[in-house]
Amino acid sequence: MAEQTNKNTSDEIDLGQLFQLIGRGFQKLFNFIGLIFSGIFHAIITFLLFLQKNFVVLAITVIVGAVGGFLADSYKTPMYISKMVVEPNFNSVQQLYNNIDFYNDLAMARDSLTLSRALEISVSEATTIKKVFVDSYSDENQKIKLFDEFIRELDTTTVKALDYQRYLENFNSMDARFHQISIVSTDNSIAKKIQDAIVGSISANDYFKLQKEINDENLDLQEKIYNQQLSEIDSLQQLYKRVLEKEADKPMQGTNINLAENGEAQNKELALVQERDILKNRLVSLNLERANKSAILNVISDFPTRGVRIKGIWRSYRFVLPILFLGIVLFVLLLVQLNTFLKKHSI
Repeated sequence: MAEQTNKNTSDEIDLGQLFQLIGRGFQKLFNFIGLIFSGIFHAIITFLLFLQKNFVVLAITVIVGAVGGFLADSYKTPMYISKMVVEPNFNSVQQLYNNIDFYNDLAMARDSLTLSRALEISVSEATTIKKVFVDSYSDENQKIKLFDEFIRELDTTTVKALDYQRYLENFNSMDARFHQISIVSTDNSIAKKIQDAIVGSISANDYFKLQKEINDENLDLQEKIYNQQLSEIDSLQQLYKRVLEKEADKPMQGTNINLAENGEAQNKELALVQERDILKNRLVSLNLERANKSAILNVISDFPTRGVRIKGIWRSYRFVLPILFLGIVLFVLLLVQLNTFLKKHSI
């Protein structure tokens, strides 16, 4: 009986110690959280006191920055952007990107003489061009269409191993059907003047010219074949029609009617009609392809006659300069405050 009492007392002591350990753990956690909030509150109060102490200096800095920004905006030359959407054919997209990069390098290097020769404009007009760039112009629907066209060219085994997500992971700007060329310039009408030079630089390539000539010849040959097949189908239809007319003009012998032969003739005529519709659809597709590939570089949307002025808060000096000046002054004042603090604790 005494052993049982000692065991219960021992269990009560163990549980009491456990609860005390848990209580001390929560107490330390709450104290730690309290120290964090206390530190944050102290930092906020210290910063507010710092702002109060240097309010005049900071206010003057903001005012000076705003005035300087207003004057800078007044004398700043406005910038304009113009955009053109194109569709490269015959794998000319890489040449397009190379040419645009070349123009941009000349503009960034301020090589106005070479740029004027490349774009067939005057040197003074080339000086106004500040940036030239191109990027893909495609949405989700266009990517789905490109994926559908892509898998049609693959065999069944490859299609099973490829899905849309994997296709998107490997999709890059070169794969897009449409591309947008942008011109940033101080002259809002320069983009329209250089449009023909940009398009002509691609169309003048001998390789792409040859590809277009071969494609045109193939389309003409395919159209000739389709028209010939249509003509043959018309001849067969006329032949079946004459045969049926002759069969109908024959005197009926007794009451025998050969339904099998009539049905077979009707089936053949129906097959010819279906084949004719297929050939007509192929001719329509052929005409669409001829229209889409009538040029090496299709211009979907021309450069506008006048570019759009580039605006925005971050491009306005009256907004940027006050923030810049304020940041510099705050940094200097904080360095002075830190130096004073270090001097006090070094003594």
